[in-house]
Amino acid sequence: MAFSELLDVVGGLGRFQALQTMALVFAIMWITSHSMIENFSATVPSHRCWVSLLDNNTAQVSFLDPGALLTISIPPGPNQEPHRCRRFRQPQWQLLDPNATATNWSESATEPCLDGWVYDYSTFTSTIVTEWDLVCDSQALKPMAQFIFLAGMLVGAAVCGPASDRFGRRLVLTWSYLQTAVSGTATAFAPTFPVYCLLRFLLACALVGVMMNTSTLRRSPTCCHVEVGGLYASSRADPLSLLAVIEWTSAQARVLVMTLNALGFSFGQVLMTAVAYGVRDWTLLQLLISAPFFLCFVYSWWLAESARWLLTTGRLERGLHELQRVAAINGKRAAGDTLTTEVLLSAMQEDLSTNQAPSSLGSLLRTPGLRLRTCLSTLCWFAFGFTFYGIAMDTQGLGSNIFLLQGLMGVADIPAKIGSLLLLGCLGRRPLQAVSLMLSGLCILGNGLVPHELGALRSALVILGLGCMGTAFTCITIYCGELFPTVLRMRAVGLGQMAARGGACLGPLVRLLGTHRPALPLLIYGSVPVLIGLAALLLPETRNLPLPDTIEDLQSQAVKKAKQSSRGHPVLHSTRL
Repeated sequence: MAFSELLDVVGGLGRFQALQTMALVFAIMWITSHSMIENFSATVPSHRCWVSLLDNNTAQVSFLDPGALLTISIPPGPNQEPHRCRRFRQPQWQLLDPNATATNWSESATEPCLDGWVYDYSTFTSTIVTEWDLVCDSQALKPMAQFIFLAGMLVGAAVCGPASDRFGRRLVLTWSYLQTAVSGTATAFAPTFPVYCLLRFLLACALVGVMMNTSTLRRSPTCCHVEVGGLYASSRADPLSLLAVIEWTSAQARVLVMTLNALGFSFGQVLMTAVAYGVRDWTLLQLLISAPFFLCFVYSWWLAESARWLLTTGRLERGLHELQRVAAINGKRAAGDTLTTEVLLSAMQEDLSTNQAPSSLGSLLRTPGLRLRTCLSTLCWFAFGFTFYGIAMDTQGLGSNIFLLQGLMGVADIPAKIGSLLLLGCLGRRPLQAVSLMLSGLCILGNGLVPHELGALRSALVILGLGCMGTAFTCITIYCGELFPTVLRMRAVGLGQMAARGGACLGPLVRLLGTHRPALPLLIYGSVPVLIGLAALLLPETRNLPLPDTIEDLQSQAVKKAKQSSRGHPVLHSTRL
């Protein structure tokens, strides 16, 4: 009896699976809020320099209206609006003359905002930008904070894997819930910007711990991977599984459960929009999205530990107890009572005997048939992380209503993920991967060409572009598992997700180029997926092909495909007698 048969005995889709799915997806929704919060909490409001004539009540000139005072105090900016980062050293009274021109003052007559800034609080009463003056010469600190957050997710993925192996899946998940709640709450009270960045780093590490132990697949003849915040990470755990609702779900229901888990991220974007629309103070907003994790910490003690992990680490008695508890919740107590430690040991030995020894990571690059697949699939992963996080974490820079845009992004992500599964069967892997990447890039490039006055069109292009990028992500997660043999599949997916996380870290930094040329970030965000989409056409098609288990299986597939191609295009040979 294999472990999958044990799962059928205790119930692979019952009351326990439904409750655990709801509990885990609830946390996933709030995790997305933490990832996207800076679209609202780090919004840059309209601002100008503080000047005595305008902002010091005791120094106001009573015979001039505020508009005239603004004219003589603040020079015009690039868009003929009041300059955001400079002010006149002395009031330029000559500018009150109707015939005054730009030659009436020079750059030397201006100076930086030495006394601070005056912000527009009509949309948000407080943001981290207004809290620590992250504008003008300090405007690069905002994307740096996002880089630090995404780097925290990268470090968290490296730490949480071994920790889960050693201490157990539920314990790491429980600790991650607590760390998320505490660090998220403490972030709201950060006294300085460096402390804020440090707490966000710790928060990101904990968020990855939640996601890694929420949605996983066991290593089988298909693949072994972990969904991490939209990215898939290879598991460093035992060759069987991690704690997740997937592990406790029958094979027939895994697609449904994985879909619900993926949709949790989409619902989280809509939830974040709704909460931010009602709460316009960044500290209160940070507290509201952190508080639910205290509840998650409490109910996490009810969650079942990974039975596979318990059994493969020799904890047979506890593994038996967890299986019997699940059977009781699913109304199959009698069936659970028939299980014994001998039956469990036999089941795990049968599963372990089917696992092959993995090959080295170098085989991905040394083997001629795998080298091209490795490079191109890794580039596809990179394109997703780089473009998605570069765009999705700066909705304000897209020049539209950030509440509407963020909400529509979440809503549009739902049909994109569901439709991707249908298109994979109709179009195939290679065409869908290439087209989705190129279409996403073209939408982003088109957004940079549309005037700011056409806000609705710009928003539509962004939503379509990110929807296509979501399709590309769904495709590569499936495509990558089919491109590589079982003995290398986990390493290939792990390499890909590292590339995606590296791209995600670089994405926010590209926005720094906008200080020199405003159109440059969108040009880069759009060009990268277009070029990589074209390169993806060099990948082989894997639709309807059996999953290879070894490198030899992969090579034999290529030989069979070549023979079929030659039979489909016969060549006439002429011989001379």
